[in-house]
Amino acid sequence: MAANLKAGDTVTWKSHGGTAHGKVEKKVTKDTKIKDHTVRASKDDPQYIVESDNGGKAAHKAGALKKA
Repeated sequence: MAANLKAGDTVTWKSHGGTAHGKVEKKVTKDTKIKDHTVRASKDDPQYIVESDNGGKAAHKAGALKKA
């Protein structure tokens, strides 16, 4: 689990295709949308918007991310 992530941090996570890499864009502490998907987040359960190396964006919980 990655703690204290901030914008610009390089991270990895497990993906269906293996290990993915990217950078943290921002920490989300309230519900937000990415494309047509609603990301459920709160101050107690934040998520991180990550842009992968191939340009895709997704939200991940801190427990799924590892600082690279």
